[in-house]
Amino acid sequence: MSYEKLRQRILQLKDQKRAIILAHNYQRREIQEIADFTGDSLGLCRRAAETDAQYMVFCGVDFMAETASILNPDKRVLIPDTRATCPLANMLTARIIKDAKRKHKEGAVVLYVNTTAESKAEADIICTSSNAVEVVNALEQDVILFGPDWNLAQYVKNRTRKRIIPIPSYGYCPVHQYFTVNQIRELREIYPREELEVMVHPECSPIVQSSADFVGSTGKMLERPASLGKRIFIVGTEVGLIYPLYKRHKDKSFIPLCHDALCKPMKLHTLRKVYMALKKERPIVKVPKKIAAEARDSIEAMLKQKTAKKDTSFTIHDRTPFNTLS
Repeated sequence: MSYEKLRQRILQLKDQKRAIILAHNYQRREIQEIADFTGDSLGLCRRAAETDAQYMVFCGVDFMAETASILNPDKRVLIPDTRATCPLANMLTARIIKDAKRKHKEGAVVLYVNTTAESKAEADIICTSSNAVEVVNALEQDVILFGPDWNLAQYVKNRTRKRIIPIPSYGYCPVHQYFTVNQIRELREIYPREELEVMVHPECSPIVQSSADFVGSTGKMLERPASLGKRIFIVGTEVGLIYPLYKRHKDKSFIPLCHDALCKPMKLHTLRKVYMALKKERPIVKVPKKIAAEARDSIEAMLKQKTAKKDTSFTIHDRTPFNTLS
């Protein structure tokens, strides 16, 4: 089946079945082109909470599809390839969290959205790389158990007066381990200083972060070029972000900090797999009810926080339902 024919069949099935296609910024270009919404983890989380679609085809890794299922228990969440799993998320188990909670009873558990549903069920509140600092600073507790990404934990630690305890002590994203200070130095020598901006993700090591001009989530990186007069941007995250950057800022140049920075699980999804998922209405992602109910509390806590006033602390003990959830 030709690319164009496959694309048309996907769009037809999507309309027939009242489906929505959600894609992460790291997805293949052809997946991003047929998606109804493309974004970072926070954007996808919010979009999943608001949709009235009967089917969601989630083109991302498994924890993202789990989150969509948790927020939409009465809808069918499909993932084109079930092998799309996140190595970082799998580094933090519920047992590790429980052990940390026993040692630090006074602490609040703030987990990066890059965690399994089972781990989210042990959290007080979820965060993303886009809002991690705001989530932590809004809590009443002064001790924060933060996981699973150690580099993101350090990023937050440098922007808060609270005590940040990473769980586990070794969590990392394999893709963001590719980036080095030497890569940044070499590219700075090639391009004019006055025209260049180096952007990196907070999942990069602290030394790489300190060598960059800007540290932020993929969503914030997408917004950044519009606010600057710079012409050339070095992008220190998964190379899939280059396409939406070009698409949004056609008058700018974007160069990967490392061309090998590929998230292979993300790239498992293809147009044919999206088509088959819609056609057969599977594979279905479903989280066990008990885990889903407990995990939903921590996700709702994050979503609810966006409505709180900036000068008002948000307490994790407030569990009233978030009223825009499906």
